[in-house]
Amino acid sequence: MNSTIVIFPGTNRERDMVMAVEQASGKKPNFVWYNDTSFPKTDLIIVPGGFSYGDYLRSGAMAARSPAMNSVLEYASKGVPILGVCNGFQILTEVGLLPGALIRNKNLKFICRNVSIKVESDDSIFTSRYSKGQVLSIPVAHNDGNYFASEGLLQELHDRSQIAFKYTDQSGRVDASTNPNGSCENIAGILNAKKNVLGLMPHPENATDCNLGGTDGRPLFQSLVDAIT
Repeated sequence: MNSTIVIFPGTNRERDMVMAVEQASGKKPNFVWYNDTSFPKTDLIIVPGGFSYGDYLRSGAMAARSPAMNSVLEYASKGVPILGVCNGFQILTEVGLLPGALIRNKNLKFICRNVSIKVESDDSIFTSRYSKGQVLSIPVAHNDGNYFASEGLLQELHDRSQIAFKYTDQSGRVDASTNPNGSCENIAGILNAKKNVLGLMPHPENATDCNLGGTDGRPLFQSLVDAIT
């Protein structure tokens, strides 16, 4: 499996992502810089976490206008899987690959801890190794992770099964008390309509080693390997 990680000024999770992808696929991803317009042959593109351009203007707003994202848009239109995590999720919404927006956390504070999320959709190339309703423990680290969508868009996400993950407690309960950042309907991650693009705020790449907090993120990368190879 050939994979590519897009790096911007301020990206800081690319090495964690390399470890997760290599563990699942046996092959290291390639890196491309934000101003690159040609990518190596790739089966998967990853937009990792960090603080691209220092989160100036809005989180992901400047990165979305970089030359590399034009190539990402082209690959996505051809059905190539695109994964955006944390700042990567923000960038994918800013560039229009995913609907909605990520805004400031409701409590106006940076959140950095493990959270429970529930699998809402197991019929995508990203989630096939999970079971619908399965509860995972995955770390978050963000200041602008509050997913916002209009009522009409939320209905579309439900109708098309585009909600991938929701924040819960360990038993799978979804309510205001299990919502760490104020996201509409506790949404932690969504898919595009074609389900080849996934964005999520939690960091699955930081939950792939039993010695470093658990392995609940590992099946996401294994699902991609299954689909691509």
